[in-house]
Amino acid sequence: MSISFREEIKNLQPYKPGKPIEDVKREYGLDKVIKLASNENPLGCSPKVRDAIINTLDELAIYPDGNSTDLKEILASKLGVDVSEVLPSSGSDEMIDMIAKAYINKDDEIIMADITFPRYIQTTEMMGGTPVIVPLKEFTFDLNGILSKITNKTKLIWICNPNNPTGTMITEKEFVDFLDRVPSNILVISDEAYREYVTRDDYPHNTIGLLKKYSNLLVMRTFSKAYGLAGIRVAYTIGNKNIIENINKVRGPFNVNILAQAAAIAAIEDIEFLQRSYDINLEGKNYLYDEFDKLGFYYPPSETNHIFVNVGKNGQDVFVEMQKRGVIIRPMGGDFIRVSIGTMEENKIFIEKLKEVLG
Repeated sequence: MSISFREEIKNLQPYKPGKPIEDVKREYGLDKVIKLASNENPLGCSPKVRDAIINTLDELAIYPDGNSTDLKEILASKLGVDVSEVLPSSGSDEMIDMIAKAYINKDDEIIMADITFPRYIQTTEMMGGTPVIVPLKEFTFDLNGILSKITNKTKLIWICNPNNPTGTMITEKEFVDFLDRVPSNILVISDEAYREYVTRDDYPHNTIGLLKKYSNLLVMRTFSKAYGLAGIRVAYTIGNKNIIENINKVRGPFNVNILAQAAAIAAIEDIEFLQRSYDINLEGKNYLYDEFDKLGFYYPPSETNHIFVNVGKNGQDVFVEMQKRGVIIRPMGGDFIRVSIGTMEENKIFIEKLKEVLG
């Protein structure tokens, strides 16, 4: 007789990350592979981060500060909020899990888009909640559609802005108008993993400033993307201290490791590296736009470090054929793929191999 498991996880599938470089090398006997599948920073991380990690290596035998005190204080100071309103996490993935554990009861309705970060629906189902799916409108969040789905069972709304995988965004005016119409007993989470790459002025750049008016708003940010710390897992969330306190109750002890805390503190201070990441990304994005335009491909304009593009051929087939040629991208259903913006050399290799695959 097998050991029974919770009914809520019966249909869950493990999250599938982008395929690792070494796996593709072994599978196809390749010496060189470039990965443009997981929206990582092609520049790596700041040299200041490397120094901070090296200087922390002698402390690996001791537990990290379970409260992430220094990191919280620096973030609070930079953001102009109280320390009690900040909570670091081991990447945004852990925070999504903790929010679900703290706030989702069985049969609560959780509203999200149909094409967005998949961890939202997984954690909803994990806790026995009911996902309420609102299709994107022109590949962007349909805020009016979300509002129309609110019922007395609605507990939480996920907004990924800019959105992964489509790269689209909602404006500050749209977001504020939306918040004005959401009942205050419903938690709204703004997942801003890609905010550092946004080029448009009408993006809600100062969602932290909205927290004073909207106590039901949570803002999630990460060091994984523009700061280049995806491998070390560190992020943070800002919100009403009572909400943060409840999430903190389900946080595991020592969840942000000692190297991650040191790395994040160093990353915050290196404004030049952040600017360089932005510049390289914008240059690469414009290059890929030009190439896609020449090929007649459709893509929604992106405010992230990736592009969601229709290549006119089954994305899964393109994914396999690109791997054979040493380029890892992400199939997204139908004829769409998502490609991360790399260095200019990587972007050119990607276009060259894509043309080969598409004939």
